[in-house]
Amino acid sequence: MVTLLYIVGIILFLIGISISIALHELGHLTPAKRFGVKVTHYMVGFGPTLFSFRRGETEYGIKALPLGGFIAMPGMYPPIEATSRRVGDEPSSTPVAGEGPPHLGEGTPVPGEDAVRLGAGDGTPPTAEPRRRRAKRARLFEATMADARDYSNQEIAPGEEHRTFYALSVPKRLVVMFSGPFVNLVLGILIMAISLLGIGVMTPTTTVATVVECAVDASEAQTRPADERSTCQPGDELTPAWEAGIEPGDRITAVAGVTTEDWDELSTVIKEQAGKRVEVEYIRDGRSETASVPIIAHERQRSDERGRPLTNPDGTPQTVTEGFLGIGPVQERQPLPLDEFPGAVWEQVSGVFHAIITLPVKLVDIAEVATGAKERDAEGLVGMVGVGRVAGEIVSTDQLEIVDKTQLGLGMLGSLNIFLFAFNMIPLLPLDGGHIAVALYEGARRRINRLRGRGSVGPFDTAKLLPLTYVVIGLMLCMTALLVYVDLVKPITLDAIFRSAG
Repeated sequence: MVTLLYIVGIILFLIGISISIALHELGHLTPAKRFGVKVTHYMVGFGPTLFSFRRGETEYGIKALPLGGFIAMPGMYPPIEATSRRVGDEPSSTPVAGEGPPHLGEGTPVPGEDAVRLGAGDGTPPTAEPRRRRAKRARLFEATMADARDYSNQEIAPGEEHRTFYALSVPKRLVVMFSGPFVNLVLGILIMAISLLGIGVMTPTTTVATVVECAVDASEAQTRPADERSTCQPGDELTPAWEAGIEPGDRITAVAGVTTEDWDELSTVIKEQAGKRVEVEYIRDGRSETASVPIIAHERQRSDERGRPLTNPDGTPQTVTEGFLGIGPVQERQPLPLDEFPGAVWEQVSGVFHAIITLPVKLVDIAEVATGAKERDAEGLVGMVGVGRVAGEIVSTDQLEIVDKTQLGLGMLGSLNIFLFAFNMIPLLPLDGGHIAVALYEGARRRINRLRGRGSVGPFDTAKLLPLTYVVIGLMLCMTALLVYVDLVKPITLDAIFRSAG
């Protein structure tokens, strides 16, 4: 049964990511068709096609590997004649899409070839061989770029040049390319809203869950054996709550005359009353009770915003002295206050962008994990295989309630969509951010050249960026392979994630 649930978890994850990818591509498809661009393919996934159908001029389908998706729009690589249009050219001189430059053959002269043949002496200057090699590389890149242009425009019939991607105005191109990542951002925020505002978050309340018997300063606790830190020793000071007879289930309503409606208010008041005797009002079994309690000054270990203990460089705990009552709160699932939701979204989005900025460092860490030089960090990079395994563990574990499993799954899917938004905004081809950067450059160049009355005003020749594009694709494939290997050999487990979260 556990195995079956594990498989169900992986399937649910694949369905979730496939829907996210499909909506991303739909974000590109909708404005493209709205602007009249001819879209020939809409595909979710890569590799062999599992299922497809044609509606109008577009083929819709699902491919075997749910690692991305694409829509095919002719004119992503404009023909060379279109890119050479300059200020003053008549609009009618715009070339027909698909008429790329001829391929360079045996007899086609290349830049620098005549200079090599006209050398002094025996006709073979010292630089002849390097120049020939450079000429061959030039022919290779020219042929590759020409093939890309031809392939990009092959499905545009005569008279349909206005329906190419490059024929769009710069603002419309920006809309088409940004709409895909924007859909992921919106989807991620909606999933966060369902999780945080709908299901809610575990929140400490003013109802007492535990009463601590003894107050032991953090520095003193550090000197004791680990198995004795949670038990009272002779001479330990009793906590005010224990001495006052406060019990689990009591709901504290006021401290020192200050009404306490939530745990943050209660905790703040107690910390401020160190060394003072105050009146504590609480409700027990429906009756109001009052106790006079001396709030003691207590040294405790400081924690970061995620609740993880902080230590000094020498390993000793960082401490702070504040008022201490000696109670622990009941945790209840409550909707996140609406005014706190934008902050939660910003924290998530900024955290993802920070992770992408530090991606090279994290990849080095993953490489060290792969070679055995470092242990796997539960807060480090994780690939699709790793996320799928965690999804399987979430569904199959018996340590979580259904609502907790649902919320964890939604959290993973929401984070993944925000990651898709942020990653696609990287200004490198073939990512959406690369096309956005090209469009912005083209628009700025066109405006400057028109003001100067000279220069190119045609679309930028994106085929010139193919070498860089291949490098980016190669790096992405290497990153994917590395993460798959580490996720299989040294996987991150759900227990490790819980321990890391504190």
